[in-house]
Amino acid sequence: MSAMYAILLGILQGITEFLPVSSFGHTAAIESMMGITRSTGVLFETMLHMGTLFAVCTVFRKDIRKILEEWLGMFADLLGNLNLYVHNRRTGDNLHYAKIVTGSYRKFAALILVSCIPTMALGYTCRRLVVKSAVNPLICGIGFLITGILLLVTDMGRAGGATAARDASYDQAMWLGICQGISVFPGFSRSGLTICIAMLFGFSRTFAVKFSYIMSIPAVIGALFLELGEFASPKMTVWLGIDFVLGMLAAAMTGYFAARTMLRLVHKMKFRYFSYYCFLAGGFVLTFNYLI
Repeated sequence: MSAMYAILLGILQGITEFLPVSSFGHTAAIESMMGITRSTGVLFETMLHMGTLFAVCTVFRKDIRKILEEWLGMFADLLGNLNLYVHNRRTGDNLHYAKIVTGSYRKFAALILVSCIPTMALGYTCRRLVVKSAVNPLICGIGFLITGILLLVTDMGRAGGATAARDASYDQAMWLGICQGISVFPGFSRSGLTICIAMLFGFSRTFAVKFSYIMSIPAVIGALFLELGEFASPKMTVWLGIDFVLGMLAAAMTGYFAARTMLRLVHKMKFRYFSYYCFLAGGFVLTFNYLI
């Protein structure tokens, strides 16, 4: 892989990560067409996602700061309740425990934690399958087509409601985490699956998009930890590492502007247009690899 290819793929990642069209599917398909070999698993794609993670953290910095504060508050309340439990057991008192989840932002923070559970489980158990599927055009093409169907169903069904964090359930957060876990395979759009399912649950568009982007942060960080061992691979050279970093920086800069644009268009966006694009992309990938 050359520096030019890494930067171009980084720009592509930055644009497609915030659209419901599978950024991993695009990079996997283009790498396959270019004949780029995968000597370090999916480390390059993970670093590209780290670049767009920077964009997410920048655009949603106020929400992320509040969520971190709520996580610390929940942890402090859990320690306080544990201390009360020990005290009650020792003295026979019946002091009341503090409620852990209070207020909209703490509920939001709890929903993010719950969504991480299936995502981490699926990401860890499917790690080897992900590496193999990244070079399998059939999975990539089918993933694009399934994403397109879901986008079309969501748009034609006029899904969406007024549900926000306070009214969302933990079961719904679990299902969204499962959808995010499935999207580790190329062609299955992470934002497409999670936003569409959230809207089918009755989430408002604004909350669905915010939840989808913020819930990706723990997933991407977890994926990076899983791929850290690839830095010690005999095929990882200094120049290859520099190319990876250049791609990550390109994804970060492009992703920042793409994320801001997506937030401005969220209320006017028609998912059917993205579904048509996914149908074309899936058809092209399958045709290019199996019929030409």
